[in-house]
Amino acid sequence: MGTTALILIAIFLLLLAMNVPIAVSIALATFVAILAEGADPTIVVAANMVNGVNSFALLAIPFFILSGHLMGRGGMARRLIDFAATLVGFLPGGLAYVNTLTCMLFGSISGSAAAAVSSVGGFMIPEMNRKGYNREFNVSVTTTAATTGLLIPPSNIMIVYSVAAGSVSIAAMFMAGILPGIISGLFIMLVCGAFAYTKKYPREPRSTIRQMLIGFKRAFLSLFLIVVVIGGILAGIFTATEAAAIAVVYAFLLTVLYYREIKLRELPELLLQTGITTAVVMLLIGASSGMSWIMTMANIPQTVSAVLLGLSDNPILILLTINLLLLCVGTFMDMTPAVLIFTPIFLPVVSALGMHEVHFGIMMIANLCIGLCTPPVGTCLFIGCGVGQTTIAKVTKTMLPFFASMIVALLVITYVPAVSLWLPVETKQLKATDVENAHFMNAPQDTEELTSQP
Repeated sequence: MGTTALILIAIFLLLLAMNVPIAVSIALATFVAILAEGADPTIVVAANMVNGVNSFALLAIPFFILSGHLMGRGGMARRLIDFAATLVGFLPGGLAYVNTLTCMLFGSISGSAAAAVSSVGGFMIPEMNRKGYNREFNVSVTTTAATTGLLIPPSNIMIVYSVAAGSVSIAAMFMAGILPGIISGLFIMLVCGAFAYTKKYPREPRSTIRQMLIGFKRAFLSLFLIVVVIGGILAGIFTATEAAAIAVVYAFLLTVLYYREIKLRELPELLLQTGITTAVVMLLIGASSGMSWIMTMANIPQTVSAVLLGLSDNPILILLTINLLLLCVGTFMDMTPAVLIFTPIFLPVVSALGMHEVHFGIMMIANLCIGLCTPPVGTCLFIGCGVGQTTIAKVTKTMLPFFASMIVALLVITYVPAVSLWLPVETKQLKATDVENAHFMNAPQDTEELTSQP
């Protein structure tokens, strides 16, 4: 690895250790590395930051963020909780299943794991505490289940990956995440069932058909947003970016005019929060674009590819290594910068293995979702502990079985391509021939070509 690459990595890690904001760390490390390369960093960094955010697809991010804020504040969570209770509340430990199912539904509607933890957890955790469930168990369920909403569309992180990978279909990513998100939620429910059996947690009264219909009726308009967004994309009525704008209009009409949970005077605050969050994301994307440029110039992706492909010709072992590396990355880095930095590094490797880029994107997102629940940078874990009024130290032991379930789900997603690729093919978002040409799980056939690149 060349001097420029070592300078880039060393300065980046040093700034992270000094607790410098990650976007600033990326930009400063890139600036110094470009200077070491002999180019003018002021021109190169500025040009790459502008080009990095100059993407029509990225317009979807502020719209989905705003719609998520509207939904989180607009009373949707309570209606989804009532509906989920009619479906699974009668099972032993029923409230844990209700919590998980609601987080899956709300996370998919809002596209935000943090919003799911705060909105759903704000009601479910105190309610489960009152019914005799262990406090740390309640926080663990909410924290892990909320991450499934990042796999079930719409999802901002899928848009970020599509941009980082280059010309990957956002619609295909949306469809690819549905089954993996459901599988992750089911594995979490299995852990809930084990806890309910050993701890003798109570069950709720069985709902009648009439109560189920009433619950569905109250939640229907909230759930219909998924139909509007995904159905419109699949039908070719609008693009994923336009779907995000439609989601804002729909969420506004529902929460402000119909439910009336949000007052007009609250909108400026929500717009301000949206602007701040969008600015952070766009700064990360812009800074990461500059880092991607200098990484390419320093041959970092090719070097990493050569090392990983030189370890073994077995795709199972290589993907296991990549997953372990990403799990480590997720413990100290948030999802957006991790996707932006490591997609251009690992994508050439998995492409050499015959893994489809959409499949890899879902694997990466499922992997980094685990990092949202782990210290020291676990955003969902911090929010969950705050809502549940407990500490990370107390929750960690209870979280271990949930971590195990998420890792098992990750392995299924990694080594069973059909979990991610079947639905995009069936909905015509991917061509069957493209998926067939990705000879995943075969020995890499173009390793020499990849590792010999300058």
